[in-house]
Order: sequence, then C-alpha cells, then structure tokens
Amino acid sequence: MSGADRPVFTVEPWCVREPELRLDRLAQTESVFALSNGHVGMRGNLDEGEPHGLPGTYLNSFYEQRPLPHAETAYGYPESGQTVINVTNGKVIRLLVDDEPLDVRYGRVLHHERVLDMRAGTLTRQVEWTSPADKTIKVTSVRMVSLTQRAVAAICYEVEPVDGAVRVVAQSELVANEALPGGGKDPRASAILESPLVSEEHVANGTKVLLLHRTRRSGLRMAAGMSHDIKGPKSMAIDTESSNDVGRLTVATRLEPGQKLRIVKYIAYGWSSRRSRPALHDQVVGALAGARQTGWDGLLDEQRAYLDEFWEGADVEVEGDAEIQQAVRFGLFHVMQAGARAERRMIPAKGLTGPGYDGHTFWDTETFVMPVLTYTSPGAAADALAWRHMTLPLAIERATQLGLEGAAFPWRTIRGHECSGYWPAGTAAFHINADIADAVVRYVDATRDEQFEREIGLDLVVQTARLWRSLGHHDVGGVFRIDGVTGPDEYSAIVDNNVYTNLMARRNLQEAAEMAMRHPDVADRLGVDAEEAASWRDAAAAMLIPYDDRLGVHPQSEGFTNHARWDFAATKPDHYPLLLNFPYFDLYRKQVVKQADLVLALHLCGEAFTEEQKARDFAYYEGLTVRDSSLSAQTQAVVAAEVGQLELAHDYLGETALMDLHDLNRNTRDGLHIASMAGAWSGLVAGFGGMRAGGGELRFAPRLPGGISRLAFRMRYRGTLIKVNVTAEAASYELLDGPGIKLWHHGEPFTLGDEPIELPIEPIPVRPAPAQPSGREPMPRRIDPHGRDLRRR
Repeated sequence: MSGADRPVFTVEPWCVREPELRLDRLAQTESVFALSNGHVGMRGNLDEGEPHGLPGTYLNSFYEQRPLPHAETAYGYPESGQTVINVTNGKVIRLLVDDEPLDVRYGRVLHHERVLDMRAGTLTRQVEWTSPADKTIKVTSVRMVSLTQRAVAAICYEVEPVDGAVRVVAQSELVANEALPGGGKDPRASAILESPLVSEEHVANGTKVLLLHRTRRSGLRMAAGMSHDIKGPKSMAIDTESSNDVGRLTVATRLEPGQKLRIVKYIAYGWSSRRSRPALHDQVVGALAGARQTGWDGLLDEQRAYLDEFWEGADVEVEGDAEIQQAVRFGLFHVMQAGARAERRMIPAKGLTGPGYDGHTFWDTETFVMPVLTYTSPGAAADALAWRHMTLPLAIERATQLGLEGAAFPWRTIRGHECSGYWPAGTAAFHINADIADAVVRYVDATRDEQFEREIGLDLVVQTARLWRSLGHHDVGGVFRIDGVTGPDEYSAIVDNNVYTNLMARRNLQEAAEMAMRHPDVADRLGVDAEEAASWRDAAAAMLIPYDDRLGVHPQSEGFTNHARWDFAATKPDHYPLLLNFPYFDLYRKQVVKQADLVLALHLCGEAFTEEQKARDFAYYEGLTVRDSSLSAQTQAVVAAEVGQLELAHDYLGETALMDLHDLNRNTRDGLHIASMAGAWSGLVAGFGGMRAGGGELRFAPRLPGGISRLAFRMRYRGTLIKVNVTAEAASYELLDGPGIKLWHHGEPFTLGDEPIELPIEPIPVRPAPAQPSGREPMPRRIDPHGRDLRRR
C-alpha cells in the first residue's frame, strides 16, 4: 500500500487516532480534529502553529462583509455577502529547545500521535522530537473547547527532556490577522479576506494578555484573552508583551532529567455588534477568571459530565462494521459540537470546523442536522429554530422585495441576509422555507413544547405558509401549482411543480392551519383569520403532485422524465463533480440528478407514496443520481433500506459516514460536512431502524444488512428515553426513562412500559438491485480479504 493510500486514522470505537503525522493530509486532519461548542470553534492545528494546512479559529456569526459582484445587475440580486473570518488564534504555543524551534519539518520526529477522545471531549497530542542539534524532548498537549463555559477554551502543555538537560523557551501567543492560503476556484471554498481585523486595544499584565479588534465593514467587535497557570523549576523567567495583532507570554527555563514544564493556558472570547469595547474587555476578563477558578481538572470533569449525559441519550452501537461504529460516534460528536452552545445562533454547513461555503448556513441544518438534534439534544434544536425566528423580519423584508407575502428565508446566510450571488439554485430554491417549517413541526411533535410553539413555532409556520399561498396559484382546473422553483437537485433549475417542494409546501400549509386553530389568540395577533386558514387548506388539498403514467414513476418535476438522459457512459470519472466540468445550462436540460430530490420526498413525505411507488421511484432515480453533493448518500441509504435494498443501503451509509474520515470528496480541508456527519445517524436510525415520527406516533421498522449483526440506538421522544436493540431476527425495545409510551413495530402498535419487549422481524421480499450511473456506484461495504464483493444479491 502506497503512503498516499495508507489510512490516516486507526479504527476505534470511541476515539479518532492519528498514529503518525501526515503532512500531506494536514488540512484534512485539522478539520477532523477541530473542537467546538457551537459558540467557539478551533481547527486542529499543531500547537506551534506551523506547518499548517489552514489555520482557523471561528466565532459563531462573527463575519465580515464583502461585495457580491454581478456581470449584469438586476432587481433582487443580493449586493453584499457575509464571510466567516479566522479570528484571533489562541491555540499557538511555540517551543524552542536550546534555541532550535520545534518544527516537525526539521530534526527528527521519533513519535507523533494525536487522539480525539469523543467521551472526554479533548484532543491529545504526544510528540517526541530530536532537534537538529541532537536534543530530544517529549511534548504532551491536551486541548479542549468547553461545553459548559461557552466562551472558554483551554490547553494543558507539558515539556520534558528525554536524554539530558535542555534549555527551553515556551511562547504562548494570541495572533490576529494570520496569513491564509488561497481558496482556489472551487465555489464550495471560502472567500479569502486579508487582514479583516482592525486593532482597538492590546493589554499585557502578569500572565494575562488581551487583544481587542473590530471588523472593517460589518461593524463587529471582538475580544480575545489568555491567562496561564505555570509550573516548573524554580528558576523560570516569565514575561508578557502585546502589540496590535500579537500577544505573547514567554517562559524560559532549564529542564533537568525528571523535571517538567507545565503550562495551562486558558483562552476566552467575546464579541458583539452592539456592546462597547470596555464591556467586551470585562467579559473576557470575567470568563478567564471563571475558567481559572474552575481549574484545568475542573474543566475536564465538567466536559466529561456533559458528554456522559449526551451519550446517555444519543449513543449508537454497531456490531459487524467497526468503521461505521467509529464514524457514527464521530458524526454525533461533531453534530453535538456544532449545536451544543450555539444558543440562538446558526449552525453552519461546516459547523465551526473550517471556512467552507464562507461559513454559511443552508437548508442542511433544518433537513439533515436538526432531526438528529431533535431526538438527541432537543434544546439545541430549539435554539437553532429560535435563531431562524430572530431573523424572521429580514425574511419578511426579502419576501416583500420579491413581491411575495410572508417570509422568504435566505438560501445561504450568516446573519439572516441573503448571501447567495443570484443563480437559479439559490434564489429560486424556495423549499428552504418549508424545510424550516418542517423542522418546527418535528420539534413540537417530539417535545410537546407548547411555549415554543406559541412564541416561535407558530410565527415561523404562518409566515412560510403565506409565502406558499402567494407563490403558487390555482389554475383553470382548480389545481394548485407552484411554478418556477428549484428543488433540492441543483442540476435542475426553475422548474414547475417540483414534487419535493410541493409536498413539503402542502405539509407547511396544513400544519399552519392546524397550529393556528390550536392557538387562536396567537393566530389573531399574527393576523390569521378563518378565511386565510381556509385558503391554506384549499391550496394544500388541491396541490399538484405530478405523475408519469407512461413510466409509472413520479417525475422529479413536471416534464422532467421527458428530458434527454445524460450520457453517463461518455462522462469520464475525473469529470465529476459535473458542476466543475460542464455548463449549468446543459445540466438543467438533461435527466441527471446531483443529489436526492424525489428520493428525499420518499423519505420525508413517505405517507404520500405507496410501497410500490417508493420502490419504482427509488429504482428509477438510482440510474440518474450522481451524488455530486455530500447530502445525497444519507437519503439514498434511508430509502434503500425502506424498499428492501439493504446491502445498497449499507454501501450508501458507508459513503455518508466516512465522508470526512476518508476525505471522499477531497475537500475536508475546508471543514467537515456536518450534514453528512448527521447522515451516519440517519442511515442507521431512520434507515436500518426504520424510525419515523409524526402526529404523536413513533414508529420503527427495523431490518439489518448482512454486514451488520447488531444495531442499538437511543432516542428521546415526548419525555421518554428509549433504547432499541436490533438483530437479524428480532428487535427489543427498552424504556430507560420517562412514562410508558405507545410505539409501532412494522405497522403493529404496542405499549412499552417498565419491562423490555422483544418482537420478531420478518424477512423482506428480495427485489432486483437497481443500477447506478456508470462509474458512480457506491463503494461496497462487504468485501472479503481477497477483494470479493460479499453483498447479497
């Protein structure tokens, strides 16, 4: 096996371990080893700062504005964008050994290991290094971003000599306006803004340093501070200094064999668009004081306790596929990090792990990430929806600009403004509004949170329903049409009656009418009267759902199945993703699907299809879907499992679960695919667990592929904590907390109380395996040592 093909990480159930440093994969590992709490995010850069793939420290919703130029301007085009910026870096601790800087590119690295511990919430690094002057030292660092003190991160850094006395100098730094590598031409990468921060204050005092900056255009202000606890030989010299963009604490000492230098570095951040410089200064000082009072060991204990509670309600166990076991916990860990302390701020597509997509949030959050949070950490889901509600006035303003009623939420944004340079798959992708409403309905169903429904949920659902009523129209036959939109598939644009969009809009309209009826006083304050609610019901009842009688399938949108099919056989493997190699106009007029669209409707709106329709639709779109989006495989996994294609579902599960651990799209350097992280959970729980919820009912239809011998998962629903354990022959259901609950197993109801219940699983009829476009088949999960495919046919 060549060095390039050698696995980067070992496969372990509760950690991600890099047993040796791979400079060729540095940017990827920086994303994988990123730590965050949804408020502060730090990429897994090396302690000494260099070498790096992409330095990065991010604050949720801290951004800079930039112009969005258009070759030809037109009404409604967004004029400015928002880009997440790399803020003041507090991770850096440089080390000099007898005047030689520790740099892994020089001297000899005798041992280098990094471990992301998903139960402790820490990143540990161990380095044994011999300098060019033949002095050997051992460095151990442990890094964390606190899940309990949301402004705080901390590093414990220890140095000890290996083969004799050494003189060491450690430099702990805060660094603003770091130089960043170019982003290239990939539209999924971020814009690079040079020196976006302007210094306002710098202070050095004792072992404490503070830097305050503001952005040049967006008017945001931030403060970063560091404080230290230092233990070592008595003869230590300690000094601090600061300038506009650099704060530094320097510790110089001589270490004899058996001696150790230990530095605990506490880092804190504060930022605001409104608060004054003194207020932010004091906030950071206070956060540092709180962290030091807790102490390093106290922070570790708090972190472990937080994660113990999380895993108690979220863990997934997989037997038979060790890679998937590691990957689903890795995914859950990063989804948790993305939303844990976001607290009425957005969840970006990359979380706070990298600058990809300029740090924007999309529909990914509500459609793919929010279900995981709803059933594992419902408070984080509520916070994310509360952020959408805070931006509702901007969405109403955008709808007015577009000549529509209600709210038109942005396709991509940081602060709530539309930041998508106009293109058909952005502005016209109105389905994001129904996706937000769907997330509201899902959360309320799972939690029965009436206060949320009254104060936040109803407003969001009503304003999005108003959008659909004004965007669509009744034709001469009385059918309700929604024309000129773009569905989830970005290789089809400005289409009439996209099935996914229409089904989701129908649900949005129905739920708005029902929710308004449940809370007439709130509905009255929102101006909803009986006539308006009736118009929503009428539109929903008359919604057009196209069907192709000739082929016996649902067209993705009206007329889609009449288009010419893309010539997959003539498309070279290196021409994927197609969007980087072919003009959009050619993609728009062909039957080729970037990501699950109609198939996503089969999952989220399954009640609208018969079992036979699901099977036929899934098979048809398998032949057209190229998965040029990381969002696709998880949906294909879920629906493949539902229609009985269990081995294919396992293959797709592997693709979504290993997207970043294996860097399948070769762009993990820009940050993790948080929706794919969530997809590992969805593929297992909604796919092989067959979990569906709605209307106060929690249903399961579990079945396993041959490569997984046991699946167990936990989830929260309506005040209960449930554990489901699945084997090939049976499923057992156990109530871990809360009152008894009615559940469904393969269509049969039962009541779960204090005693576990085990029910049999009948085999599913075997259907012919569908074919994918040439060269776009998912990698099979079941391969024997001789390279043979062991999937059942």
